[in-house]
Amino acid sequence: MKRPAVYIVANKRNGTIYTGVTSHLERRIYEHREGVLPGFSKRHGCKMLVWYEMHQTMEFAIGREKQIKAGSRQKKVELIQSMNPEWRDLYEDLA
Repeated sequence: MKRPAVYIVANKRNGTIYTGVTSHLERRIYEHREGVLPGFSKRHGCKMLVWYEMHQTMEFAIGREKQIKAGSRQKKVELIQSMNPEWRDLYEDLA
């Protein structure tokens, strides 16, 4: 199902994190997990979905992604821990 989302994937707890935006969260996280597309997340092994936020429009999701990316790493970690203090992989929850 297509629905705009902002998400953060990580390679491990308190490890490297990547923030992204998509119109189809399940598909995009599958692509991260399988290493389908080249780039930062593939190079650093960011495969665990540790945080996400669903939005009504792609424009709002893109604005939120820019806001998160402009913040410090600490702000991103706080965001993750507010939703997912154990840093567990949330991908299975999407199915």
